Amino acid sequence: MKGATFGEVFAVKEFRVLFGSFVLLIAGDVVKMLALSVLVYARTGSAGLSAAAYMAGWLPFVVGGLFLLSLADRLAPRALMIAGEVVRAVTCLVLAYADLPVWALLALVLATGLFSPVFMSARTAMLPEVLPGDAFVLGRSVLNVASASAQIVGLAAGGAFLAATGPSGALAVTSALSVVAAVVLRVGLPHRPPRVAREAGRMLSGWSGAVRETLRVNRRLVGDRRVRGLLLAQWLPCVCVAGAEAMVVPYLGGQGQAGMVLAAAAGGMAVSEFVVGRFARPELRERLSLPLAVLLGLPWLGFALAPGIGWASVLAALGAAGLAYQLGLQRRFVDVVPEETRGQAFGLQSAGLMTGQAVGAAVVGALGEAAGPGTAIAVAGGAGVLVALALAGVLRPQALTAEARPSRAG
Repeated sequence: MKGATFGEVFAVKEFRVLFGSFVLLIAGDVVKMLALSVLVYARTGSAGLSAAAYMAGWLPFVVGGLFLLSLADRLAPRALMIAGEVVRAVTCLVLAYADLPVWALLALVLATGLFSPVFMSARTAMLPEVLPGDAFVLGRSVLNVASASAQIVGLAAGGAFLAATGPSGALAVTSALSVVAAVVLRVGLPHRPPRVAREAGRMLSGWSGAVRETLRVNRRLVGDRRVRGLLLAQWLPCVCVAGAEAMVVPYLGGQGQAGMVLAAAAGGMAVSEFVVGRFARPELRERLSLPLAVLLGLPWLGFALAPGIGWASVLAALGAAGLAYQLGLQRRFVDVVPEETRGQAFGLQSAGLMTGQAVGAAVVGALGEAAGPGTAIAVAGGAGVLVALALAGVLRPQALTAEARPSRAG
């Protein structure tokens, strides 16, 4: 099967619009959470509250992913994405200039973040609509590379804005980026109707209807063993590597050198996503899922030997390169998910990934307290290898492609 090319992907105007707004979203979120963490630390002097502020953007994915995701398929996607940017812009301005107490700052981030899975699902679910077939997988690869690059740029720019304008100014910059992204989406994307029209099928009656529908479809998705297997394959290996990365800062004694190791990891991910997405044919890409998933955990075992910053950077880059294993799962995931619940399925995948990464970081962090950061990183890497091998039946493409697409259940 012939793979798509970058030229074909970027020739699609709607993809270019999604790409540009996505880069602004990722860079802005990195700046926002960094600025909020600094703001909370400046007011309280508490490292724990500062860390909680930095992680606060992940936590709402649990609630939003469980109870609100049906909105991603039942509201117009362009309107949802623009609403997400407007909410982010207003939130950042309130955080910057309303002079709220710390508990109110954190509560605002958590409350507005409940809808983040819905906004993100609308964006992700549109991708296979504008890039059919293998072009969708290459598009995901491009967005993953952009995400890694935007995170690095966001960290660097966030540090510069913080030094020049303080946390309030950095939050104002994030608000401005969101406004620009909203304008780009409004001008660049045509209107698309919801995947499930309100007047057809099940009607949503207020928030209770949205919650009931989200729970119903989540049960339906997780109850399908093909969908469940692919969800677990996208979640569990990443949980282990997130725990390993969470220990990099304490492993290096809290020094600024950790930034070099984490940047090397982001670089390894970007290079691997580009190479696998661009040069591997679709069949090879799917066959690479298992070995790359094993690679995701294997290099972290080397931290048992207490490497210095140079070797630690190499190991982190090699391990993060394994994240390209997910590219071999993307087309299969689209194939087994009913089209009318595609937005919710992608939202469930993202919500589970965010939640799992937070849990993985907490578990490995507790192990690091007891056994030391280096040992905890090595254990997380070993767990990643074992998880990948346990999921070999799913990671091998033959396990799922022989079965037909599930019926459109009512």
